[in-house]
Amino acid sequence: MKPSILIVDDDRAVRENLAKYLSPDYVTYIASNGHDAIRKIQENSDIEVILSDLKMPEMDGIELLEKVKLSNKDIVTIFITGFSTIESAVDAMRKGAYDYLTKPIDLNKLEITIKNAIENKKLRSENIMLKQQIREKFDATTLVGSSGKITKIMELIKRVASTKATVLILGESGTGKELVANIIHYNSMAANGPFIKVNCSALAEGVLESELFGHEKGAFTGALYMKKGRFELADGGTLFLDEIGDLPPSIQVKLLRFLQEAEFERVGGTKTMKVDVRIISATNKDLEQLVREEKFREDLFYRLKVVTIEVPPLRERKDDIPLLVEHSLKKFSEIHNKNLRGTTPEAMNVIRSYNWPGNIRELMNCIESSVVMSIGDKLDVDSLPPFLTIRQDEYDRGKPAANLFEIEKKAILEALKETDGNKSEAARLLGIGLRTLYRKLEQYGVK
Repeated sequence: MKPSILIVDDDRAVRENLAKYLSPDYVTYIASNGHDAIRKIQENSDIEVILSDLKMPEMDGIELLEKVKLSNKDIVTIFITGFSTIESAVDAMRKGAYDYLTKPIDLNKLEITIKNAIENKKLRSENIMLKQQIREKFDATTLVGSSGKITKIMELIKRVASTKATVLILGESGTGKELVANIIHYNSMAANGPFIKVNCSALAEGVLESELFGHEKGAFTGALYMKKGRFELADGGTLFLDEIGDLPPSIQVKLLRFLQEAEFERVGGTKTMKVDVRIISATNKDLEQLVREEKFREDLFYRLKVVTIEVPPLRERKDDIPLLVEHSLKKFSEIHNKNLRGTTPEAMNVIRSYNWPGNIRELMNCIESSVVMSIGDKLDVDSLPPFLTIRQDEYDRGKPAANLFEIEKKAILEALKETDGNKSEAARLLGIGLRTLYRKLEQYGVK
């Protein structure tokens, strides 16, 4: 279907000639004045672009633009103007016009401008749709589970999302802290703004400072150009500081200042920057203990924890495991083109009996592996990774801690055996980071 254009001009020859020229590629409507244009828009909902003269009697182009924007924000307006009214055309663009063309009209430029305007409109519509899909993806129900602890977290998220309060999310690795941050952002007043993430443990101190606050050209060796930091990029949205417990002391000071005054300077700069950014942070560390050890500023700790959300480990919400398994089965069955419709009772018993030290991340990795290995329409015990099928009594919580270490060591060895010694694959199978795996191998004396 051809796009539709409304041509508005009080000069009959101009509007008819433009309509004739554009008609091979577009459905064209014509109007002799602003009032006639409003009527045509009301009668024809398919109009995508208005090509209008700027100076017209009774209702000029700017007044027409303002009235159209009130009723239909999606219609794109392009103005035609003489050199004497270019200033008015620029003013019209400030008020929402897409572009303007000067008389006499360059027809090649006219075609390019119209095509660009329609493409821009399409991209804006797709962007709005994408943001809506993201918002739906991260609604409060995304947090899978019905246990009392998860219900309380969902209620807390709903309360805090509509505010600008700084939020601290606590929990072990793999419990879903980043998911909680996403849900808060996409249910907040800043949902249309950016959601920017920084892992505070992944970058060296000097690099992290530049990443967060940006730098000026020449601020340090290699700073060949000015760079905006994550605070500027997150303006109007949310900055998620993951692994906040690893934030170096020098940057703790700068973050505290931002939380107090909402301002900062780029590295090597003197100009004070002000942005509107909500801070959500997360950690798997005991910040109170770090404060006692003087490794984390007490004043920053209290600034970060205006609202605290504690995400429980999976072993404390085992009633949610069937729902999480069902959710993961559906997701990975679609990805890997499988037709799984649940688990056997025996497989679910094995899954529920395990303590999941890697939490939800480990569970999802396990389910994905099992989906890939499964045969038939039910996930059974034979499809589960070997470390899960160790005798159930080895997971008895009443056993001495040394036995738990042996269980973990055995699970690691089983994963390495299954992956032919590939540590990256073994870490993925176990649901832990590669660095964590190396640390545990050293801890257990495994070579």
